[in-house]
Parts: sequence; C-alpha cells; structure tokens
Amino acid sequence: MGETVIPLADLRYVAQVPAIPEQLAPATGLLADRLGRPLRDLRISVTDRCNFRCSYCMPKEVFDRDYVFLPSSSLLSFEEITRLARVFVAHGVRKIRLTGGEPLLRRGLESLVEMLADIRSADGEALDITLTTNGSLLARKARALAAAGLKRVTVSLDALDDAVFRRMNDVDFPVGDVLAGIDAALEAGLGPVKVNMVVKRGTNDHEILPMARHFRGSGLVLRFIEYMDVGATNGWRMDEVLPSAQVLERLQPHWPLRPLEATTIGETAERWAYEDGAGEIGLISSVTQAFCRDCNRARLSTEGKLFLCLFAHQGYDLRALLRSGRTDDEITAALAGVWFDRQDRYSELRSAESASAGGSDTSTVARRVEMHYIGG
Repeated sequence: MGETVIPLADLRYVAQVPAIPEQLAPATGLLADRLGRPLRDLRISVTDRCNFRCSYCMPKEVFDRDYVFLPSSSLLSFEEITRLARVFVAHGVRKIRLTGGEPLLRRGLESLVEMLADIRSADGEALDITLTTNGSLLARKARALAAAGLKRVTVSLDALDDAVFRRMNDVDFPVGDVLAGIDAALEAGLGPVKVNMVVKRGTNDHEILPMARHFRGSGLVLRFIEYMDVGATNGWRMDEVLPSAQVLERLQPHWPLRPLEATTIGETAERWAYEDGAGEIGLISSVTQAFCRDCNRARLSTEGKLFLCLFAHQGYDLRALLRSGRTDDEITAALAGVWFDRQDRYSELRSAESASAGGSDTSTVARRVEMHYIGG
C-alpha cells in the first residue's frame, strides 16, 4: 500500500514488418512524408544499456538488477547497421547520430564509426557522424573515436554541483569525470561540443545559472531541454516542466541574449547568442513549443526497429527484412513506403489530447517507447 507503480510497456517486440511493394522504385534522395517533411537525420541506438540511472530516462525502480536487457543476438551487427545506413542515405539522410542507452558501452564502437564514415551521399559528400553520450567513458575513448571519423559529440550533463549530479545519475558518478571527458573531446577535435541539460523543476533548475556561467565563453554550446514525457517509466508530470521561456527569463538579467537564425531546417534547438560575444545557448522546447512541422528525423533501435517519432507507439521491423534475405532494393522500397505514410506530430497534439482527457488519460502513455531504447 502506498507504493508507486510505474507502468512499463515493453515495446521491443511491438513492430510490424514493412511491406515490399510490387514495383521497386529506386531512391531519389527526395523522399518526403505526408506533411512534406524530408528524411535527413538518422539516429541509431547501438545499445539499450546504460551505466547511469537518471530518473527521467532509466529510473532504478524499473531498471534494476533484475531487468532483462536485450541479448547480443538481438542487436544489429555493425554490418547490418551500415547496410541500413546506406539505404537511409540513398533516401536523403545526411546526418547520423549514434545514441543508446549509453553508446560508448557498445564494444568496438570505433569500428562502426569507421564503417559509417566511409559512406557517401549520392553527390559524394561525407556524412555528419555525431554521438550523444553521458560522458562517463569519453575521456578514454575520444581520441579513438575522432580517428575513426566521428565529427562531433553531445554530452548530457544535468548539473555542475557534484551532489546534485550524483543524485540525478543515481549511481554516484562524479561530475568531474564527465568534465574530463568533455575536455578530452575538445582535445581530440570533436567540436563544437554541445552540452545537454535536462531541466526538471524542483530538482536541478537552481543549476541553470551555474551551468551557464561555467560554459559561457568556452566555445561549447549549452542547451537547456524541457523535461519530456517520453515512455512510461519516468513518472512525468507537467508541474515538473520548467518552460524554456522561464529559463530565458532567468538568464537575461545576468547575460542579455538575442535570438539567432536556425542553421538548418528541422533544427530542434532555438538558438540564442550572448550579446557580449561569449557564445550561444540552445533551448529545446518540445513540451511548450512543438517543432513537429519541421521534424526530419528517423530513429533506429538497437535491434533494428524503425521509429518515426520520439513518442512513437510502435516501430517497423527492418531487422526482419535484413535477416530474411531481402535485397537492398527491396528494403529501399519498403522504407520509402513507411516514410511516405508518416504523419506523426505528437507534441503538437499533446495539449489537445490532454485537455480532451481531462488531464488524466494514461492509456497512450503506457504504449510509448522508452527513451533508452531509441535514444533522445
């Protein structure tokens, strides 16, 4: 009695196998979905495991010692990942981000980076190969990753205060080791480095100013992310969301900021520059300012399920196509059909759905995929 029950929907096996059309049309690089959004960004989860237990992603109450992670036989091999990446690139992908879980836990990841770095677009351009990490292993791996062809890294860091950081990662990991990883990434040339801070009201919002103060003038880009309702395990509540507008209100009296234009279509972060020239910050506001209309990202899970939205209810099983002997032309055509039918815009509909349910509907929450499974 009195216990908190966190629902966990295991979506690892909830996926449909894409249909192979009778006519196999070749990729043109111009594929768009029903809302006219092109396919430009592919996020590949290389592991469902992580060495942190952040409450907003992998709370220890659920992901404890008894939790069963995917067996190695279920994971896509590096060769399978590279084969699928070539198909996505043929359809227009120009950027690949490796995620997890914690991607640096995947053994031999440098080999995958090297394989992906060899891929070229139809016009001969190299891909933008990036990686998001909690930074815990970055100090020892940054140089090898850069040598393999990794271009940039984004590091998740939710506080500078060591006690707050240890409490949030829930494994007593020291903040100093993450900062050392950031330094190693800079030394290896993996810049510009971005630092992502998930802001949770009442937990770490008092760290906004210290974080901004620390990274101002460093050449790094600090990005503040609204606490999102991803999956069903993080106990998300709207009253724990600190809107990006309020983050900006806290920063402006100390360091005036001015808005910047987006550098690319589909950019998730709203960019703001310090007026004194000390760099810029980013605001990622998927709760209060949805950016669905420009979303050009696809997500590939560690076992080969394609998800069309971070808040997706189900995926599409590309591994089944790979392991049933389908040709690249067949997989290319199947992917085209899936993306062409895409019309996801969860964040734009969130408020309307919540209002119609009186703010208490959890039926769809229990069906959403978990963040650690497809990356952020």
